[in-house]
Amino acid sequence: MPRIAERKKANIIINNAGENDEPKRKMQRVVFQLPLPERPRVTGRVFVCGQGDMGQLGLGDDSSKFERRRPTLVEKVLNVVDVTAGGMHNLLLTLEGHVYSFGCNDEGALGRDSSEEGSEFVPHAIDLPNKVLKISAGDSHSACLLEDGRVFAWGSFRDSHGNMGLTLEGNKRLPIDVLPGIICCDIASGADHLVILSCAGKVYTIGCGEQGQLGRVSLRSASGEGRRGKTELLKPGQVVIKSAKFIETIWATTYCTFLKESQTGNIWAFGLNNYKQLACPKDMSPIITPISMNLDRVLQIAGGQHHTMLLKYGGTVEVIGRKDYGRLGLGPVKEDVIKLTPISALARKGIVHISCGEAQSFALTNDGKLYAWGMGSNHQLGTGSEEDALVPTLIESKQVEGKRIIKVSSGGQHTILLAEDEIQFDNAPTAKSGVNTKTNDIATKKNKYAKNSKRTAKKEEEINETDRAAEEMPATSNTSLPKGRKKPITPEEDPPADNAPPPAKRGRTKRKT
Repeated sequence: MPRIAERKKANIIINNAGENDEPKRKMQRVVFQLPLPERPRVTGRVFVCGQGDMGQLGLGDDSSKFERRRPTLVEKVLNVVDVTAGGMHNLLLTLEGHVYSFGCNDEGALGRDSSEEGSEFVPHAIDLPNKVLKISAGDSHSACLLEDGRVFAWGSFRDSHGNMGLTLEGNKRLPIDVLPGIICCDIASGADHLVILSCAGKVYTIGCGEQGQLGRVSLRSASGEGRRGKTELLKPGQVVIKSAKFIETIWATTYCTFLKESQTGNIWAFGLNNYKQLACPKDMSPIITPISMNLDRVLQIAGGQHHTMLLKYGGTVEVIGRKDYGRLGLGPVKEDVIKLTPISALARKGIVHISCGEAQSFALTNDGKLYAWGMGSNHQLGTGSEEDALVPTLIESKQVEGKRIIKVSSGGQHTILLAEDEIQFDNAPTAKSGVNTKTNDIATKKNKYAKNSKRTAKKEEEINETDRAAEEMPATSNTSLPKGRKKPITPEEDPPADNAPPPAKRGRTKRKT
């Protein structure tokens, strides 16, 4: 069964002063240390649906493949363990820690050379200095967390004036270290901002701050008109919360950021709140400094431009925000929802993972079923219809029949899925990750697993015959699921948010008025 990936608990070490010191002069020093995350170990096949005229479906440059109404297999990469969708591009992470990209590369979001004709339309590897643990993608930028704790990013951020660049030097078409000297353990991308969590429990942000999503700059500074210009925006800065000691988890939605405090589990939030996305009852938008949401038992947070969705321990899913196009999954509601409200249609479904496009929402169950709802105009829902879905709708197609979906991420006009199509071993598969040059890799893997099982059974029989006096040896089980299953972010077809950057003109779009 799919498992919810949870970060290992931080190590907290308290060093006391010498025993002979006077009680009043004794000092305690708390050392907070978050571990690096584990790379997911369950491999799967990549499926896509939606619009792909900028290569974001990864199916090649044949125009007949630019639209897919239901999930369609991307055959080019093996042993994928994670996927994430940007505005018009995608990243894939393999079991061996390699990253592949495909889609629009106008501002460097692919992190590699795409000068060869058609190379944007199929996955190609990105050259990185170390193996990767985690990936994230925004509208025009991408990022990854390396095994040594460094964070590399590439592409650009955008604001209401257009391209901001990734750093003060401009766009970066190849990966660069964005926070040198600091060991990090998590990353999250909004549409045009990047959130980084260090192993010391500190949070850093970089990018556009016009909607308050950086949590550390004034609106004047966010416009670039401040004394320091764009320095405060394009140089990572720490988010300071005086009453919070350490942060253990971060999430980013299109224009918002959410932080989970260690020990207490309290949630802090900042960013756009024009549809109460931050669950803040006050008429404040944007919120430029962290506020407490007074929530507990929060496992995951996802959101689009104008809505936010929470997954709580126990599988309850709650939503808040704009009602249009059915993105809330509450049916034909007449008013926007200004208080967190459970989605009754998902009750007792065993939800373990949630994700959002700009006006779409998705939920995965513990047995690998995918529910989708919201705007359907670009076939992002994968239902086979352009009609909006007002309630969670089970996604069914021949391509994913019999497969367990383990990850979903939605972009500006497309959605990408990762589906496990066979029982996995606890030990890592030996098939080499990378571009698939064989069409029968699935059959090859199944035959290999069958042979391994026969060898194991034969070896056990030999051992039992050798020592019959010993206790009967239990059969080796290769069917238990590995640990480490894990958690996007993109632009939408809605009218622009307050001070929202204009959408980049990168190709054909179907908009709903």
